[in-house]
Amino acid sequence: MSLLRDLEGVGADRFRGGYSRHVFTDPELQLRAWFTEQAQRRGLDVEQDRNGNLWAWWGTPGPDAVVTGSHLDSVPGGGAFDGPLGVVSALAAVDELRATGFRPRRPLAVVVFAEEEGGRFGVACLGSRLLTGAIAPERALKLTDPDGVTFGEAAARAGLEPERIGPDPDAVSRIGAFVELHVEQGKALEPLGRPVAIGSTIDPHGRWRLTFVGRGDHAGTAAMADRRDPMLPAARTVLAARSAAKAGTRATVGRLIPVPGGTNVVASRVDVWLDARSASEPGTREAVDEVIAAAQQAAADEGCEVEVREESFSGEVAFDPGLRDRFRGVLGDVPVLPTGAGHDAGVLAAHVPTGMLYVRNPTGVSHAPEEFATDEDCAAGVRALAAVLEELAG
Repeated sequence: MSLLRDLEGVGADRFRGGYSRHVFTDPELQLRAWFTEQAQRRGLDVEQDRNGNLWAWWGTPGPDAVVTGSHLDSVPGGGAFDGPLGVVSALAAVDELRATGFRPRRPLAVVVFAEEEGGRFGVACLGSRLLTGAIAPERALKLTDPDGVTFGEAAARAGLEPERIGPDPDAVSRIGAFVELHVEQGKALEPLGRPVAIGSTIDPHGRWRLTFVGRGDHAGTAAMADRRDPMLPAARTVLAARSAAKAGTRATVGRLIPVPGGTNVVASRVDVWLDARSASEPGTREAVDEVIAAAQQAAADEGCEVEVREESFSGEVAFDPGLRDRFRGVLGDVPVLPTGAGHDAGVLAAHVPTGMLYVRNPTGVSHAPEEFATDEDCAAGVRALAAVLEELAG
């Protein structure tokens, strides 16, 4: 897809591979400028809301709008499709609809949500959570990135007014329906031989931060028996996460930071982030409780302390069945799939009718450079999105 190729090289991560495009950093701001230019080139009116989300309007903004879009930020070293595919497909769908002479009878907008991945400030879907009031602005403003910069400071540098960040009921009330197209994060479509699917549910999922505190020391002089090394309970927690991941449950430690982080230093503190997901909320909570219990025991065994903080949690999301039926009415007998991946659509689902479309990923890999979708499947996704938008806004 030519629009997607416009983004190649922006935020390329030479160390990790893939892309690192974190909210309000230079690469993400460059993508925001690209989106604004592309939208304006199409005659869309672009505005940034108080929380840093971008809206490009086809027609006068108003109530009962049909909204589509996704995000432009990434996880560290992420793939090229997660997020940007939904944004460029929305712009391409507008092109396709205009080529047929279609004129929306309801307001139509393309949105870019801020900090969907939580790759910089740790809380996923931060832009949509702030928009809907799912996170307190006081907490959001104090979130820090790895360099100690707060979200409030980064937002101010990007031109936002920190004192205005928070729930925006007027913006939410304009949304009559939200449709998010996304690359498939898994490999369900490949064996079915189908390029596009409709979303049904999002599994309950959350993030927990475990901070192990011991005593820093010299790696060459501190006797092994005298150490209070927080790296040991941290390591046992990684193994506990794998053990807790029973059938239908995923538990992952993807980030671990020792302080001070020297090769010849016994760490004084280790921060560990746990991601847990399951088909049910009790299943998710059970896995987390098992990991926390193991972490507490491991910390006690090493003479360390551990603090546990829940950074975010989202219960099961069921997308609007009425929208799903309308999608199938225009797309035919396409597969309907659940997912374990979170999305802004999942946050909005508690407030407005929401649905999702997925484009086949033949590798099945996501949040990594191997994430992929063919040009043919991307084009099929654009056609499907255009058909859905025409059905909703026509």
